[in-house]
Amino acid sequence: MIQCTECEYFQQDAQGRRIFRCDPFQNIKEPECLMKWQLLRLDLLVSHSQATLAGQQKMAPIQDKLFKYVKRELDDIDESDRWKIEEDDDPESPSDILP
Repeated sequence: MIQCTECEYFQQDAQGRRIFRCDPFQNIKEPECLMKWQLLRLDLLVSHSQATLAGQQKMAPIQDKLFKYVKRELDDIDESDRWKIEEDDDPESPSDILP
């Protein structure tokens, strides 16, 4: 199995970052290269998911405050509209209304 550092499609820039010029649809040398490429993509996917989760965790306290505020506002609206749907405790009977 060929190592990536020995491959012609591998480069390393001045900062030490690895650059893979291989393309799994065009120029893979060995079947193991495809597995390595899949691992790199999976690692990239995991790192993006972790970054998304970190962003959501930062937003969680703000979301909690927002949900509490909206719930309080909705409860106030329900309380102010309760008189419209509330029935009297002692409803008048039809005989009390007629003479």
